[in-house]
Parts: sequence; structure tokens; C-alpha cells
Amino acid sequence: MRTTTPDGRLPRRTLLGASAAAAAGLLTACSGGTKIGADQGGTDAAPTFSGGEYKGPKVTLEYWNGFTGGDGPHMQAMLRSFNQRYSGRIEVRNTTRQWADFYPAMPTAIAAGKGPDVAVIHNDQIATFAARRTLIPLDDVVGALGLSESDFIPAVWQAGVYDGKRYSVPLDVHCLADYWNARHLSKAGLKEAPKDRSGFEDALGELKGAGVAHPFWMPNKWPAHLMFMTLLWQFGGELYDEEGTRALWGGDAGEQALNWMVEQIRKGHSPAQVAQDAQYNAFKNNKVSFTWDGIWQINDLKETAKSVDWHLSSVPVIGGKAAVWTAGHNFVLTTQAGRDKHKVQAAKFFIDYMSARSTEWAKAGMIPARNTVRAAPEVAKLPQIRLAEDVEVFRFLPALPGVGDVQTKALELAVQQAVLGQKSPADALAEGVRTADKVLADNKQKYAK
Repeated sequence: MRTTTPDGRLPRRTLLGASAAAAAGLLTACSGGTKIGADQGGTDAAPTFSGGEYKGPKVTLEYWNGFTGGDGPHMQAMLRSFNQRYSGRIEVRNTTRQWADFYPAMPTAIAAGKGPDVAVIHNDQIATFAARRTLIPLDDVVGALGLSESDFIPAVWQAGVYDGKRYSVPLDVHCLADYWNARHLSKAGLKEAPKDRSGFEDALGELKGAGVAHPFWMPNKWPAHLMFMTLLWQFGGELYDEEGTRALWGGDAGEQALNWMVEQIRKGHSPAQVAQDAQYNAFKNNKVSFTWDGIWQINDLKETAKSVDWHLSSVPVIGGKAAVWTAGHNFVLTTQAGRDKHKVQAAKFFIDYMSARSTEWAKAGMIPARNTVRAAPEVAKLPQIRLAEDVEVFRFLPALPGVGDVQTKALELAVQQAVLGQKSPADALAEGVRTADKVLADNKQKYAK
């Protein structure tokens, strides 16, 4: 089982199962005698941040994250630097745990006063935790510091807003990329990866003719759904309506996207029924010419695929416009910190410090969210940074509470069924949309304001 999913996460099927558990945990933590909110020193009790260094009495901040993989040492280096510099006023105590355990544990721990004051969470979790009043808005932080969308990659900035309030300060973005084998491409007379549909498909045909049996393996699980969403957006589709009541990915754009994925098997570019992680392992063993995967694989390839002359580029534009699935890590402030006015101020200072000084974090293979950090000379030369030359292509999941449940129970299953040949793309999508609409309706009740 691969252990190099985003930031050392467990395989996505495990993580998304945990998302459902996290949602249940949030509901439990927000009912009966364990309700989290302003009545426990939450949003209404949080003092305003005025900027500048923290000058209050010494405090200890509990900090949670899920960086258990190769990115972990880089986060630890950032924490050591902060603690050494501010040891007389702020001590940040780190807890790192698998993402699959992190999300279910966080709300209950916060309710008991044993959770994080500050945490890093993925953008698709922000709305869920905010809807259950587990987070404190950070509008005053960005206001005091004069931060705006123009200081960040726009899509990741917008992803931190829920119900008109900002609940996060972005740390990074990580997106899908096209990894390619230069030795293979040379057999097709190519010096770099094709950028459009015709060039990509022609290259696959040339590679098969040159002796590469299956140049582009099509997974049915991770990251198949990321590929589908990328193609959906490229063909002009959207995931959900603005109200979060209907799934839109079953329309014409969705069919075009999923049909293209299935066609790669029909044309012989990919074997059928590719097992979990098989396409990535095949790439690392010089058997695959192209593979689409996340930029979190950069450091793993550097360490474990030294015999492969690999490179990475933006995902080719198969549809009518450039777009790519993207996610991001975000600093958030919890209602646990909100019970102590000094912790609130110290935590807000810590969040700004870590976001502004994320040069070290870029070495973990991520794309820093702040424009100033990406422009730093030691960051600008990193391979993943060229993927951010056009930041308008980055597309995120919408800020819908419980969106992870919809993805797991409906979208991912539809993609898997079609790629495995169990159903036609049209039938798989139609059934998936029916399930998605039901889950969306349930979520409207579950996360009612």
C-alpha cells in the first residue's frame, strides 16, 4: 500500500472514510452537553487581532497536523525556528497524526479542551468544521495585516471563505501534474510532454508503436476521481450548483470526461482493471510513459526512482480550457483557543508567521500559497513552481459542509464503476448523481445553521 499520498496521508479511500466519521464526530460534539460554540468561548469571545508580535504572558499552543510523510521534517524545521525565536513568550507543542485519525478526533478533543488551538486542515474540511462552530473566523488577522486575494493564489484564498467569513490562512496548494518519462518520449520523437489533446493522443499511439505496451495506465481508484474532476472542468462542467443542492457532474461535460478516461483502456493505452497504486509503481519502474498524480510525489520520485529520467508538466488540456484539480493546506484557529484571549492573540501571530515564512515548506514539494514566498529565489527554481505560472487553472472543491461524503459515496464510486467496465459512463454518472443529490439534501439538514 502506498504511503506517499498527499503529505504522507493514508490512501484516499481511507481518508475519505474518515471524513464521514469526522462529520459524525462533529455532530456528536455539537449536541447535548458537548456543544461547541460561542457559549464555550468560541467566536463571540475571540478578541480582535491588531497585528504585530505577541506581547502577552507566556502561553503554550497545541498545534495539530497530519504531516506524517516526507513533508514532516520540513514542518518540524519551521516549528523549531519559531520556538527558538519566541521561546520566552510562546511555546508551540506539536501533535502529528495520520489524517484518517486527525479529522474524527479533532472535534471531540476540542470540546474536551484536549485538542488543538491551531491546526492545519485541507480546504475541503473548512466548511464542515466552520458550520459546526469548531473554528474561529480570521477576518481580523487578514485585515490587520492588510492581506487580500492579491497576496495569494486566488483560488486557495477563496477556498477559505464560508458563509461570508474567512476561516483560514492558506499555507500551500498541491495539484495534479503530468509526470513523464523522457527516455520513453524520445522514442516518439518528443523532447517534452504534449500540452493538448491531439498531441497527447498522438504521443500515446507513437509510444505503443515504439514498443511501450501501455504508455498511460488508467486507475479506477486514487487518483482517478482527481483526473475526472480535472477533465470535467476542462470540458466546461461544474461539480455542484451554488446552493449545494444538486450535483452537476453527470451532464455532458461529465460524460465527455469519463468517456475519455474509459477510451484509454479501449484503445489499449492502459491495461484493464489497474490495481491500487499500480500505475504509479509502474511509472517508477520505467513501464509507463505518462502518469497523472499529485505534486506530493516529487520527493518520493527523487528518492526511489533514480533510474527513471522523469519530468513533470501541467496536465494537458484534453477539453476546451486549461483546468486542474487542486487542494490546499490551511491554518485554522479553533474554539478551544477561543476560551483564552492570550492564546487567541498568540495563535493568530503564529499563523501569520508560519504562512509568511513558508520557504522551507516549499521544499516538501508544495506550492506556497503566498506570492512573495513563491517569488523567493530558492523557491522559484523548484520544479513544482512552474505549475503555478498560470494560477487561474487551479480549481478547488466548493466550500460545502460534508462535501467529502458526497465525493466518496457518489462521484468516486461512479468513476470507479465506469473505469472497471461495470457500467457505461452515462449510467454510472446518472446513478452517482442520484446518490449525490440525496447526500446533499441530508447534509443541508445535518449542517443547518
